[in-house]
Amino acid sequence: MKIVIALGGNAILQKGEKQTYSTLIKNIKKTCKSIIHIIKNNKVVISHGNGSEIGYLLLQNEIAKKEIPAMPLDVLGAESQALIGYLFEEQLRNTLRENKIDLPVANIVTQVLVDKNDKAFKNPTKPIGPFYTKEQSKELIKKGFKIVNDARRGYRRVVPSPLPKKILELEVIKDLISKKVIVIAAGGGGIPVYLDKEKLKGIEAVIDKDYASQLLANSIKADLLLILTGTPYIYLNFMKKNQIALKKLTTKQAQDLINQGEFQDGNIKPKLQAAVNFVKISGKKAIITSPENAVKALNNKKGTLIIR
Repeated sequence: MKIVIALGGNAILQKGEKQTYSTLIKNIKKTCKSIIHIIKNNKVVISHGNGSEIGYLLLQNEIAKKEIPAMPLDVLGAESQALIGYLFEEQLRNTLRENKIDLPVANIVTQVLVDKNDKAFKNPTKPIGPFYTKEQSKELIKKGFKIVNDARRGYRRVVPSPLPKKILELEVIKDLISKKVIVIAAGGGGIPVYLDKEKLKGIEAVIDKDYASQLLANSIKADLLLILTGTPYIYLNFMKKNQIALKKLTTKQAQDLINQGEFQDGNIKPKLQAAVNFVKISGKKAIITSPENAVKALNNKKGTLIIR
């Protein structure tokens, strides 16, 4: 089976953790162990988020701008994609060896085409970087940043998140899959680029990882889109006394919930919408669950299943 595994930011950094090298290694190693048995028996492409990492790079830009020239958001996307991709490749190779699995791994720094006139540039919604207190958020708003309360977990900066149109390295990715290579691609949603008189240019944005993963999954004709996030299921009334785990949804049921405003931008909403889009186009299925429940989800024992 051909599977795209889309890893959320929690696979890299948990809420409240500092982005230290040891913390990144610990979390990535744990995630690799959670998905190794899926990798062993399937053709797998792995994508990953970069919300925390690119946010920290932006902070570094801000702090150091008097001494070091700041880089635009697309370059920071490339930096974070390579940073996380390298660590995933390293720990995945280690986990493969530990399990006596002889498969090659390749990390592809991926460019993704967007429309420079996408309405997202006028309405930033993509949360990036660390969580802030309400008091800290007020100070950032004074500096001109747009801040939102991210799913009641805390305050975060948001940036434009245009829809992905085309993965430029697609043919390379397809070729690697055909050679049974485990591919890491479209990290952080890919580097946002657009065409200007037939020339590629980067643009200040962060593409949503789940939409990019869905595009990738449909483009390679995957049999399953597996989206791994911080919870074992999608929930109605999340983090409230009356929260309800959603175990199985048709695309119509899921789309109705999205249209009714049940989920927030930048969190569960894009995950569920990406799953719906994938299933509608492919006729296959999508699952949303946590990394530690990934294997159980494939055996229909955990996770929110989205079907036609």
